[in-house]
Amino acid sequence: MTEDFYDILGVSRDASEEEINEAYREKVREYHPDVSDDPDAEEKFKKAKTAKEVLTDEEQRQMYDRMGHEQFIEAQKRGATDTDGRGARGGMGGDPFGGGGPFGDMEDIFEQFFGGGGGRGRDRPRQGQDLRTGLEVDLEEAYEGVEKELTVRRPERCPECEGTGHPPGTDSHTCPECNGRGQTTQVQQTPLGRMQQTTTCRRCEGEGTIYEETCSTCGGDGIVREEATLTVEIPAGISSGQTLRMSGEGAPGEQGARNGDLLVEVEVADHPDFDREGDDLYTREPVSFPQAVFGDTIQVETLDGAVELEVPAGTQSGERFRLRNKGMPRLQRRGQGDLFVDVQVVTPESLNEEQREALERFAEAGGEEIEVEQGFFEKIRDTF
Repeated sequence: MTEDFYDILGVSRDASEEEINEAYREKVREYHPDVSDDPDAEEKFKKAKTAKEVLTDEEQRQMYDRMGHEQFIEAQKRGATDTDGRGARGGMGGDPFGGGGPFGDMEDIFEQFFGGGGGRGRDRPRQGQDLRTGLEVDLEEAYEGVEKELTVRRPERCPECEGTGHPPGTDSHTCPECNGRGQTTQVQQTPLGRMQQTTTCRRCEGEGTIYEETCSTCGGDGIVREEATLTVEIPAGISSGQTLRMSGEGAPGEQGARNGDLLVEVEVADHPDFDREGDDLYTREPVSFPQAVFGDTIQVETLDGAVELEVPAGTQSGERFRLRNKGMPRLQRRGQGDLFVDVQVVTPESLNEEQREALERFAEAGGEEIEVEQGFFEKIRDTF
């Protein structure tokens, strides 16, 4: 790929990490495959994700700025890159925008060869995990768009210790394992020379401090599970299986990091009067035998109120008519689908004497001898 990472995200070359993250979130909202109609949405989403990962990692961004886009990409295809920006020999290969390319292992490469230089991204507070839930709406709500309340049970920062894992004012001392640095370093002699690996201190979990007391509410985790009632906006035209993203409503991140998102999978309930296929709706409308023979104007119910439908003379039972722009709104696009009406001619179950005589004369005029008691209306239905 020859697209510059800054251009992909639409930011300047001196953009801050916060500006880069915000630009990435905009791209996610625009190109996430769950919500975008762009035929290249998945590829654009992958490009934005890769650009964000490189530009928010200090060492990778420095190398990217120093080497330029094409040389940087080529170096990653060949293998690890040394601290002067020259490609070290290797045979990793792969697609930097795919799931199996070298960017997935970039931090491990830096930790192995350069003592965890690329691992700083790991030592930054981690963003909270995304959570998933489901929500059912009826067809009218999907047609109009609506705000719905949902209740989720999710992890939240402990209110007693504010997520620290220990009560306020708890005595503390410097972690003896890492001497307050929050990291430990191991040095090994290998055929390639002395190699060092820096990892987060397991004893203090990267804080550099040991606390004498843990919070009794959360057991020192800083996290409790609570029920939360949220309001989600359902856009007009949404379909079953589509997912809405509520930014920041997922699990809490580590101290200083943003929360994850809540992903709401929407299910649109079946409707007793309408079937749905994409943006189009289908319904059935009964008409009488005279209406089908002579034609008539009938009222048809839609999700937006009743409308008139012209039934022409000689309409056959099962014939389909189209009411344009009376279907579902097109999600994130202009216009609506259509409503298709299948006309069903209804045969009366009983007739008075006058009606019976009229239909007998009608049948006789067509040259048929009708035995009323042996299925008169079945013959009429077969004729028409």
